[in-house]
Amino acid sequence: MPVAPLVKISGVETRNHHDVIMLTDVYLEQLTPLQWLTMHFQRHVEFVPADELLSPGVPSSQLDDQGFLEMSDSKQQAEVAAFRSLGWKVPVKGNGAVVTQVNVPSPGATIGLNVGDRITDANGLPVTSACALSRVVSKLAPGSAVSLRVDRASYSSTGKLSYTSTQTLHATTTKVPSGNGSDGCTGEPAVAKSWLGLSIEDGYQYTLPATVSINTADIGGPSAGLAMTLTMIDLLSKKPLAGGAPVAATGTMDQFGNVGDVGGVAEKTVAVQRAGAKYFIVPQVEVSTAQSAAAPGLKIIGVTSLAQALDDLRSIGGQAASPITTPH
Repeated sequence: MPVAPLVKISGVETRNHHDVIMLTDVYLEQLTPLQWLTMHFQRHVEFVPADELLSPGVPSSQLDDQGFLEMSDSKQQAEVAAFRSLGWKVPVKGNGAVVTQVNVPSPGATIGLNVGDRITDANGLPVTSACALSRVVSKLAPGSAVSLRVDRASYSSTGKLSYTSTQTLHATTTKVPSGNGSDGCTGEPAVAKSWLGLSIEDGYQYTLPATVSINTADIGGPSAGLAMTLTMIDLLSKKPLAGGAPVAATGTMDQFGNVGDVGGVAEKTVAVQRAGAKYFIVPQVEVSTAQSAAAPGLKIIGVTSLAQALDDLRSIGGQAASPITTPH
């Protein structure tokens, strides 16, 4: 689908160039015997074993929330990368340790922690990153009490993440299970003593020069990052970024402009070709996969960075990115 109609930017000047930059997503559902029989030879379908999607001890009920958290992260990183690529300074600070999965059973599950919850304090010590939380917990003896201040995550019916309340939760640590050791954070013991049963990531708070809203209702995962970044740059630029050619893109985007690998590229290639795209920008490592699924008329472009993607768009007739509003 085209990304531009999903994006609203206020606080800086924008311009609609009528470029068509599309994102593409894959739909995941539980396999039934009938689907196996009817879909097994269809080009737009891939069968994925459940153990490739879930870590041991993590229930499938967390999959949707994981996808929506990844999309929330992806939008944030895309916004930062877009503004920075155009010359804006985007200050950042850590604002917690965000839960990405909860083992069951575990102390974290017992106190009701969920995917997306943001931990900002542990035993009275401020938590500004995943390592800050890990350093506190890993040094405790098994059976120790831990008091956690938590911003509770809430997901709307369409998957939008928000933080609705702050609570203090009390957990009791357990011995680290076999196979779970130190995360290698500075100041953390080489072998962790205690465990909460959480996977966590750094939480960030960015100060953008404008207010951005991207409507990704019912879309999860991080793979739209590149497409969203290119669309925002196009809207913020004086001239059209893609030169009017229908372009689709897939790939993760980080705040530094690096493009990362994604899944389902063969299926996405079928989808973008059906949607009328003439060019499909994919992570460099996925070029052969996309080419194997592409029919004549679709050109596959592999990239590892946002800068490379912008160069490639200029090579097909697009203009150099130049901000309408002077960055500061």
